[in-house]
Amino acid sequence: MLQLTPQQNIYVANSFVDFRKGIDGLAATVRNYLSLDPLAGGLFMFYNKTQTTIKILVYDGQGFWLHTKRLSSGKFTHNLHPKNPDLYLKICHRSLYILIHNGNPNTANISKDWRPIKPPS
Repeated sequence: MLQLTPQQNIYVANSFVDFRKGIDGLAATVRNYLSLDPLAGGLFMFYNKTQTTIKILVYDGQGFWLHTKRLSSGKFTHNLHPKNPDLYLKICHRSLYILIHNGNPNTANISKDWRPIKPPS
């Protein structure tokens, strides 16, 4: 089960990933390509080239979880970052749920947080 909190950092890779990679390969992609720490508790989402499958990598303090969703038909149609030069896009937990269900968070009617949640300093 994938449990999310509003405070969790969620990153969507801005380039497609070879899905022959497993946990170690995706963790290396996070380290070497995205320049982020896969052990820091963030959630990392990747697409395959045909956009029919997503993989989500997350570390829970004891080990890695690798979640996979492959669509039975069609492909993921949203385009979050068409011309974004960054290596990844940081999204909120509500946007991730919309993405997992093949929705588009850019057009979804999501209410704003009335009080931003700030991590403890």
